[in-house]
Amino acid sequence: MTLKPLGVAALALLAERPMHPYEMYQLLLERHEDRMVKVRPGSLYHAVERLHADELVEVTGTEREGNRPERTTYALTEQGRTALRQRVTELLTTPVREYPLFTHALSEAHNLPAHEAVSAFTTYADHLDHEIAELGGLLDAARARGAEETYLLGGDYLLHSTTAQRDWIRTLITRIETKDFTWQPDNP
Repeated sequence: MTLKPLGVAALALLAERPMHPYEMYQLLLERHEDRMVKVRPGSLYHAVERLHADELVEVTGTEREGNRPERTTYALTEQGRTALRQRVTELLTTPVREYPLFTHALSEAHNLPAHEAVSAFTTYADHLDHEIAELGGLLDAARARGAEETYLLGGDYLLHSTTAQRDWIRTLITRIETKDFTWQPDNP
């Protein structure tokens, strides 16, 4: 069994303390971890059910508040803690070939006339500027709250890799505009 990213995130939350999936979902959003793991309430509930079926988490209780649906609280098992550590180690030590859409678009950008490509690159870089500002603000706020640096590694990496991507794109735009980069002739 290979833990998917959402399963890893759920186990990591339960390593902190027992909680129910809705609380886990809210915490992921509050910590902005939805930037690193695709999370939806339904998918998180299913991930926790799979973890329970695999005996990586256990039910510690159920509660009901008013008219709300019953909430089941889960805790990490020793088997779950071991699986979490093994998967995180695997992810940190073994590069995985990913297939990002932007890289694919770059490989096909030659199909656009240079001025259209520059316009698209500029729009993309502008979006990255906004993302960089937002990520920087989130990290600054977390540091101001006293968050330990080890908890901010993912966000810090995301900020630096996004900044590097934006800088590379802005350099490419300049190279195209100054004719330092030879663009294929416009297709007829």
